[in-house]
Amino acid sequence: MDISTFIGLVLAFLAMGGALAIMAGHGNGSVNLASFIDPPAIIMVLGGALCVTLVGFPMKRVFSMVRAIKKMFFFRPENPAELIDEIVKLAEIARRDGLLALEGKAKDIRNPFIALGIQMAVDGIKPETVEEVMRTEIQAMQGRHHEGKRVLETIGRCGPAFGLVATLLGLILMLGNLSNAEAIGPSMAMALIGTLYGVAMANFFAIPMAEKLGCLSHEEALVKEIIVRGVLSIQSGDSPRIVQQKLSTFLPPKLRPGTEDEGT
Repeated sequence: MDISTFIGLVLAFLAMGGALAIMAGHGNGSVNLASFIDPPAIIMVLGGALCVTLVGFPMKRVFSMVRAIKKMFFFRPENPAELIDEIVKLAEIARRDGLLALEGKAKDIRNPFIALGIQMAVDGIKPETVEEVMRTEIQAMQGRHHEGKRVLETIGRCGPAFGLVATLLGLILMLGNLSNAEAIGPSMAMALIGTLYGVAMANFFAIPMAEKLGCLSHEEALVKEIIVRGVLSIQSGDSPRIVQQKLSTFLPPKLRPGTEDEGT
């Protein structure tokens, strides 16, 4: 679980609440949170963002965004160092007992992408074909992640626009009912709060989550690239030490085996 997503959202709401409390203190008054809840503005901003995504993307892409958001909260990336250790152990078995000895180990491999590569190598498939299949898998994964990122970016781009629409509607209603003092307050509230909702949705939710999805996609692609290099190295008959040296280049210098912290 990536707790930073939870922490970021909680801090965003705490920052807004703290700002409201400070402003209320300066004005010698109390903050009425109910005044920041305006159903028409919520409908305009959220409904408008949903309509834009439905118009701009196929239905399945819109609903796949739910899975992408879930992934941001609960995705647990592979530890590259542990992954490299696992691949080196497979290289030791292949070096000692031959490549076919990995056939019995393929079913016990926890990572399905490693199992796929090892199984193809054991089956005697050409290294060029193994690399093509595995890299196609990486490209397909990145394509799916890119679509989810585009949906979130569209929401982030259009959220403030629909907040502005809510603002304009509120101003129109207010100017059309200046003779009715009771209608001025609700109309002004919709006008101002609509902009707040649009900006908050874009900058607290949509845009940061799109960036987070891109970051997670990059990390997952890096892990899969390590696996591709490791499988090809095992298939070519490299020694475990060479496999480790090749894959350790993906790690920061201070995490590589046999190297000291850069600060020492």
